This record gives sequence, C-alpha cells and structure tokens, in this order.
Amino acid sequence: MAQNRMLQFVSVAKEMPEKRQASVRAQDFNEIYREYAETKAAEQAGRCSQCGVPYCQSHCPLHNNIPDWLRLTAEGRLQEAYELSQATNTFPEICGRICPQDRLCEGNCVIEQSGHGTVTIGSIEKYLTDTAWDMGWVKPVKPREERTESVAIIGAGPGGLAAAEALRRQGVQVTVYDRYDRAGGLLTYGIPGFKLEKDVVMQRVKQLEHGGVQFVLNCNVGEDITFDAIRGKHDATIIATGVYKSRDLGGPNANASGIVRAIDYLTASNRKSFGDEVAEFDSGELDASGKRVVVIGGGDTAMDCVRTAIRQGAQSVKCLYRRDRANMPGSQREVANAEEEGVDFVWLTAPKGFTAGDAVEGVLVERMRLGAPDATGRQAPEVIEGADYVEEADLVIKALGFEPEDLPALWGTEGLEVTRWGTIKANFGTHATSLPGVYAVGDIVRGASLVVWAIRDGREAADSVLDYLAATQAVAAE
Repeated sequence: MAQNRMLQFVSVAKEMPEKRQASVRAQDFNEIYREYAETKAAEQAGRCSQCGVPYCQSHCPLHNNIPDWLRLTAEGRLQEAYELSQATNTFPEICGRICPQDRLCEGNCVIEQSGHGTVTIGSIEKYLTDTAWDMGWVKPVKPREERTESVAIIGAGPGGLAAAEALRRQGVQVTVYDRYDRAGGLLTYGIPGFKLEKDVVMQRVKQLEHGGVQFVLNCNVGEDITFDAIRGKHDATIIATGVYKSRDLGGPNANASGIVRAIDYLTASNRKSFGDEVAEFDSGELDASGKRVVVIGGGDTAMDCVRTAIRQGAQSVKCLYRRDRANMPGSQREVANAEEEGVDFVWLTAPKGFTAGDAVEGVLVERMRLGAPDATGRQAPEVIEGADYVEEADLVIKALGFEPEDLPALWGTEGLEVTRWGTIKANFGTHATSLPGVYAVGDIVRGASLVVWAIRDGREAADSVLDYLAATQAVAAE
C-alpha cells in the first residue's frame, strides 16, 4: 500500500517551493523560498523513483540515505524521516538551504536524467529539519557517559562544529576556539541571510552549547593563546580554520579606495543584520547604497556579493567573469536568482587595472574569448587585443576566491607540514597531520570548497580522534 505513494514522477510534476517575487525579496535579507506545506512536501517526496542504485546518495559527500527519508516523508512519517536524515548529516537544515543540489544530489537524480524533472531533495530536507525544530524533535547531545579526555577544535565553522557534535555524542570534553565573536565561521559571517538566515545557524550553536560544547570566542590563536598551549591543554587537536586569505588583483591603482575584499564586504553586511555597529559600513566604505558596483569573480562568493549589493540599494550591479555562463563555477540557480533581482553579468571580461582619483572610478576591462582547453579540461580565456574598455564603478568587490593563511608561521609552530599550495597536509582517510594527535579538516586541507565536504571531514576526523584516544589509553594502561 505504501508503495503507491512513491513513483509519482510520471503524473506529478516537479514543483519547487514558492519563490518570493524578485522586486519584493530584493528589499530585504530574508530567505527567498517559502516553506513547503506538509502535503506538498509529501507529494514532491513521492516523485522519488526509489532507485536500486541511488545516484543522489552516491553523489552526496555525506552519502545521505536520501531515498529512504523521501519515502518516509511521502508516508507522513516525518519524525522518522528527520532522524534518518540527521544520522548522516550534522546540519541538514543548513545543507538543505545552501548545498548546490543542482551539482550534487539533484543534478544526478535518475528521473532528472530521464526528462521528468528532479526530485526537489534540498527543499524537502529543509522542510524536514525546520519541522523537527518546530516540533521539538531536535535535542541537545546527551552522551551515555562522560569521558575525561578533552579535544581542542580551532575554528567554529561547519567542519569544526561537526567534529564537536560527533565527539560530544561519545562523551568527550570539547572546547572550540574561534577568532570571531560568534560561532559559525562563514555560515555566520560569510553567507548572506537570503541564503541562510542567521537564526538557523545560531539555534544550532545553542544546541551544541546546551550539549556541553565549550566555546572560547574572540580568540586569535598565535596572539591570544599559542598553538602549543592549546595542544598542552588537550589530549588531541583538530584544525578547522577554513581559508580566509583573499586572492588579490594587480594592475594600475589596485590599492585605490573603494576596492574591497569580498570577505570584508560580506562580513560587514552580516554584522549589520545582527544589529552590530560596523564603522566601515556606517562610513559608507562597505555599503553599496547608491553606488555603481562591480564584482569581479564567478563563484558562489561573487553571487553572494552581487545579490547583497542589490539589497543594499546599489544604483547598478555588474559582475565581470572571464569565461562564459556555461563555464561559471557558481551555482546556475544562484546566477538565475541574481539576474531576476537585477544583476547584469558581463561575460568574457577580466580586469587589468583601475582608474582612480581620490577613489576608484572604473575598472580597466579586457574582453576575452575561450581558446584551447587548459590542464583542467576547461577552455582557457584569451585576451582579445584592442577590445579594452572602462567599466565605471564607485565600489569594486574582489571575489576571486580564498587561499590558506600561513598557519605554521602565524602560530610559530614547527613540524606542521603544509602542501605547496599552503594547505595543511593531512591523511585523506584519517585527517591526521604530521604532528601526533593533531588533525585537520575542511577548507584548510581541501582549499576553498563546499560546506557539505567540511561536515564530512569533521565527522570522519572525530572518528579518528576517538581511535587515537583509545590507542593512547591502551598504551598508558600497559
């Protein structure tokens, strides 16, 4: 009988949650999609074809058991569906909102490949977990037995928080050190509220605090406390700092006033959403209101910047990207949302410098064309000689990606090996670094990547730390 609720993709069309009108949503920082009603979530979950080999699951970094919790949702067994979804995903309400499902689970859905339109996995996952919070099904961690061992986690982003949750479930004492005044890392200060409302992040942080995770905030490792001191206080350490060093641009007037880093711009905007006083925003330096804004870059950070500028009341917003739309690394769904909201994408363009008086006045732009494929297989952009022009701008935002900081130098630590890219060298399976009892996860190992990969790393590293603690105890008992 229950089987009749599934396999509805032939008769039921794909339907996303209602999206607020672009003219309305561009006025605020609230999320743009409305919530499914229970009947609509069940209907859309019932479109799953219950594949014998579910590509959605295999293409999810966390290997979430997607077909099974879709089936439970279709059957109205929402609490069971939630319990199953959170068994493999520490933060399903966050992944449901910000994962690029079009490149992962939904993009590999079998019925999508057959032309029926993908199952709306992300929206159903978001609905499930939001319902779980509303119904009180999400409980603080309560380990069966407390342990004496303690673990330090440096960085309160998704990788660090995932590791903290997994370790607390086993009764380990966990202390998370972070440079910011609020936990969450880029979830809190990098991703805008229209993609991830901040109360969603803060409720998860509070749940971890209630579960016994200790947070030491406003703590800059290497300045407020040494890395060696942290190692000395704890039985094991996990590095989950992320990557915050912005890639830069050269050329004439590259240091002119009005040319800013994406991380500074987004952090200021997010701080204002918390009601903080932000001098750089209040002075107008990091406020796009009334300005001609040019964002340079084509990834998800660039999309966050252009859509933030629209909401701040920019006079115009343009995004320069050196390849074409098909080769853009950012989510195509985000590009479409940005276009609806009034962003102008200028494809096949790259900056070669800036014009400036007292402040930036424009971007010197080279027009590009796509040539032969490079080492990655993507067509390499080539300059079209004699096609340069100036794009007028009052505010230029550099969204060219992030690189790792030199942690061994910043922390004064010897023996912590890094790769030639500056990322921490860690074992792919165990996440162990060159230092005994020290592990590393997320972007500081992978380079700038997805939140879902950081969550996976954090959960895996927690397992490795538990093995290390057990081995250490066994040696001590001999």
